[in-house]
Amino acid sequence: MKRSIWIVALGAFGAALAFSVSAQTVKVTPLGGIDGEFCVQDRALVFEDPNGTRILYDPGRTVAGASDPRLGKVDIILVSHMHGDHVGNAHNKAPNSGSCDKPDASVSAMPNSNAVNIAIAKKSKIVTGSEMPPFFAAKLKANGGDPANSILTRFGGSVIIGGVRIATVTAMHSNGLDPDYIGGELGKAMKEAGIAGDVGLATGYVLRFSNGLVAYLSGDTGITADQELVVRNHYNAKLAVMNIGDGFTTGPVEAAYVINELVKPASVIASHANEVGSVDGKVRPGSKTEAFMKAVKVPVQIPLSGKTMEFDAAGKCAAGC
Repeated sequence: MKRSIWIVALGAFGAALAFSVSAQTVKVTPLGGIDGEFCVQDRALVFEDPNGTRILYDPGRTVAGASDPRLGKVDIILVSHMHGDHVGNAHNKAPNSGSCDKPDASVSAMPNSNAVNIAIAKKSKIVTGSEMPPFFAAKLKANGGDPANSILTRFGGSVIIGGVRIATVTAMHSNGLDPDYIGGELGKAMKEAGIAGDVGLATGYVLRFSNGLVAYLSGDTGITADQELVVRNHYNAKLAVMNIGDGFTTGPVEAAYVINELVKPASVIASHANEVGSVDGKVRPGSKTEAFMKAVKVPVQIPLSGKTMEFDAAGKCAAGC
């Protein structure tokens, strides 16, 4: 009798613990150009797992270097590809410098990049795919960091860091390395010839957090079959961060197709609009951001800089939206 009571009690405790973990939320905080707005150069997002692990995604130009007071602890940095607006060839001198339509990018981060400078200062790990890890390892080593903190995860594989599983997925986009990162005579000759360095394919990411939430970070991409076959069917992503800027990536119509027909998440965060997406914290009428919101069948969250959103295991916004 006592044994059966103990088993029932243990089972109840386990169920309660599982419920507690699944009930915890993943916090997502945009680090854009202007507080409370969605602006031209906004790319950077910080994801915080319920266990405290913090992940900076595509720091770009709006994170004011490693001393940006909004950063806090950064355990992991993800870089989808090497274009300056994602890895950070330059950045603003302080949060809220410049304006939403004319962001400040007056501080050069060359030849290291904003991502590398933050990783060195914060002792973060940089997790990338393709041939990007050797580049980041060399930059870390050259600046007194640990090259082992540049970690590879290629398509079809994954790594677990700080309790978060990280995988890379296909992104159809270019990924040339600016010769200014290389420098010297080689970099000069490449620049004069109009040739970029080859660091492999661009990537997106799929993250599985400790509460069970699976998030798809599209990077810069067009429409791909993998968004259904891999992101939805295999990983079962429930939250998406989707580029909508057009010209360089999917536009609002194409991005809406990806969300409605291929990934089918519970929620989506708009990203990479390349426009003033909001005015006074409200979506700007006639914008690509508005067009995307109107075309998508699931809740669309606008990443207003500094405003933290929270998502449960099912990908639904639980707070801050």
